Amino acid sequence: MKPAPSDKTPKSAGPAVDESTLQGFLGYQLKRAFNVMQADLTQALKPHGLRMLTYTALILIADNPGLSQSQLAAAMDVERPNLVVILDALEQRALILRERVPSDRRTYALKVTLKGRQLYEKATADVKTHEQALLAEIDAATRKTVVEAMLLIRHRAAKDIL
Repeated sequence: MKPAPSDKTPKSAGPAVDESTLQGFLGYQLKRAFNVMQADLTQALKPHGLRMLTYTALILIADNPGLSQSQLAAAMDVERPNLVVILDALEQRALILRERVPSDRRTYALKVTLKGRQLYEKATADVKTHEQALLAEIDAATRKTVVEAMLLIRHRAAKDIL
């Protein structure tokens, strides 16, 4: 795993950039932390031929057999046309199946295949290992607090949308 660049390390040969105003914004810190975590996740998933979105879809389908495409799009917060591309990639690799719902021929139920379940298990083990290494310096109580804070932000946003 490649170490994350320090916030004080300039990325170019020019003078250091003053980020002091931005450093005080939680949103800025979340975005910077997300960038580090996303880069690490990308490396964990690469050997499995997965990207963040295909992995997320695979996990949600495996954990929710019979999930519809509309439900998956909502859970992933992606537009349905973009989801079709993700599902096509998973289906072409025989990781998932799309089966018509008998009571509604416009709806497909999504199910993971045995091959998909096996990849789910291997990729998830690697993701957990990478995340544990990346977050090794953060104790369990702090991790729990961070997760709770992010959930509060998500729930607040959901309330504002409704």
